[in-house]
Parts: sequence; structure tokens; C-alpha cells
Amino acid sequence: MVQAIVSLGEYEDRILTIVKGKYGFKNKSDAMNFVIDKFEQELLGPELRPEYLEKLTKIRKGKYIKFNSINELRKSTS
Repeated sequence: MVQAIVSLGEYEDRILTIVKGKYGFKNKSDAMNFVIDKFEQELLGPELRPEYLEKLTKIRKGKYIKFNSINELRKSTS
């Protein structure tokens, strides 16, 4: 675990206090970790998470046919 000294403004401190109370965290450190996790999920999205990369790898290993154009796809289905 990494420890850091963080300087927060009054507004940011109030936000952490609200998050701490709303979700029942023991301390502001837990509240800050929660906020960071939410930020990661919403901003970074699934494309950067390891689970998503594993999913892509499984999909890529599957059998598929590569088409260079829509016309080739249409010819193969008719």
C-alpha cells in the first residue's frame, strides 16, 4: 500500500465527508479510494481494464472468416 499526503480544499474535504457518510466508510481514505475507483470506471472505460483485454483475446482465438468488403460478405451468405 502506498501512502500519500494530500492537500484538499475545503470543498473537496466536504465532498469526501459526504461520500464517507453516505457509503458508511470508516475514514476518508476509504472514501477517496471509492471516488478514484468510480472515476476509473466512468472515465477510462472497459477498453483499458484487464478483464476486457482477456475477453478480446478469447474472441480473437475463435474461428471467424475475414471479409474485405460488404460485397464479399453478401456473396458468402447467398
